[in-house]
Amino acid sequence: MKAIYALFGDPESAQRGVDLLHNSKSSLHFDDGQIVVITSEPYNGYDFAEEHGKSPMWALATMGGVLGGLCGYWLTLITQKAYPLPTGGMPIVPPWTNGIIVYELAMLGAILTTLIALVVETRLPSFGARLSDPEIWMGKILVGVMDPPETAKGDLEKWLRQAGALKVKAVSGEYTRAL
Repeated sequence: MKAIYALFGDPESAQRGVDLLHNSKSSLHFDDGQIVVITSEPYNGYDFAEEHGKSPMWALATMGGVLGGLCGYWLTLITQKAYPLPTGGMPIVPPWTNGIIVYELAMLGAILTTLIALVVETRLPSFGARLSDPEIWMGKILVGVMDPPETAKGDLEKWLRQAGALKVKAVSGEYTRAL
């Protein structure tokens, strides 16, 4: 893993750095997917926070709830048809008593889908090297480029410093060195 990144002390300067990277990506030959922003807290109102803030989690949880509810209805229907009891003229599949099971399985489906989506979206079982710096957890904001072209490294360092970076660092392999 190779990267060049800068640490910014405030969100305004980090936004300037992100804007600078977006404006210079064509001249330095990298794309939007290579730009990385890592913070220890959310910064609402800044473009660098909003572009990664959209998540399909609510839609997936809704679909999981609907699927769980359908499975609950199917379970109660099949169970009651498989064990026919004399009901004295009442329906074999009563909706009010089955509603409890349908509701519980709908909630179980929504919860399990949310947990699975959370694990997938955060890429939690990560065994590879990740771009990080201990100063992020002290309030700094990391803005950088993953796998930048060799010819662009000098310009990236210069432009990140002009944007207001406190430190500019390079990562190559498993170690970090300051520039």
